[in-house]
Amino acid sequence: MTQLPVIQPGRPLPSSGTPPVFEKIGIIGLGLIGGSIALAARQLWPKALVIGVDNKDVLETAMRLHAIDVAADDLIVLAEADIVIFAAPVKTNIALLAELDENVHQPAVITDTGSTKRAMAEAAQSLPPRFTFIGGHPLAGAAQGGLEHARPDLFQGRPWLLTSASARPDDARAAKQAPDDVAGPMAKLTEFVQALGAVPRVMGVQAHDRLLAYLSHLPQLTASALMQVVGDSVGQDGLSLAGRGLADTTRLASSPPDIWRDIAATNGDEIGPALDSLIAVLQDLRRDLPDGDKLADVFNDASRWRRTLTR
Repeated sequence: MTQLPVIQPGRPLPSSGTPPVFEKIGIIGLGLIGGSIALAARQLWPKALVIGVDNKDVLETAMRLHAIDVAADDLIVLAEADIVIFAAPVKTNIALLAELDENVHQPAVITDTGSTKRAMAEAAQSLPPRFTFIGGHPLAGAAQGGLEHARPDLFQGRPWLLTSASARPDDARAAKQAPDDVAGPMAKLTEFVQALGAVPRVMGVQAHDRLLAYLSHLPQLTASALMQVVGDSVGQDGLSLAGRGLADTTRLASSPPDIWRDIAATNGDEIGPALDSLIAVLQDLRRDLPDGDKLADVFNDASRWRRTLTR
């Protein structure tokens, strides 16, 4: 393990003035989401200890940005954490979850920020009883990932989905009616999420993965595929003539592929039907080009749903 020094830089932003929800906050993965959680936590709770786990280059950047107090590239630094947030790609989170028992020595809330929930929740079932796993997914982000794009206000007003292993996969109400051993940690995690500016919402893991297949995964794959087709077809010179419409439509195409490989692999059974639905509509449009009847239906429905989305 490479142990990096503890730092205590000045904090120019005001704190929340309230005691920290968690005294020792461990974050595994300091990308856009993990880095933003770290920045927000240090701003809100100067007396809390924010512990970052990542590779050395990322940790050095995190310390330079005053995002963390303690840094290491090994989970042993999390020994006394009372919350551990897995903010790495999904498969990395699942692999590191197996190392938690030997490194974190006290009861702790365990959560994650991944865009798929079922695989992580299943892996968490093997955790010892001193840990309480509650899945998490902040619906916040940016076109580009990485710690350099992290900011403490990233979660303001955004939904933060929470899933409980005690809930039936497709029943959000069951998640709200958690047993006593989950209710306390769920309340604390909810308070933590709210302090970051997010709006918590509880649902089952199956409902989460199906919903996100349409709200997030399908748009990402569509934008990236569209950008590839257009770029390969018109080239650099052609793209120089493009207007704002193409840039706006393909904003997500700047997303890094690493996290999306894991998302596709752990939610393929839900993403596949979503892609099939889109492909079917595109095929209808292709067949209908001479007449435009299907085109009119699609445009009218799309306009109606777009008004709902932006209301």
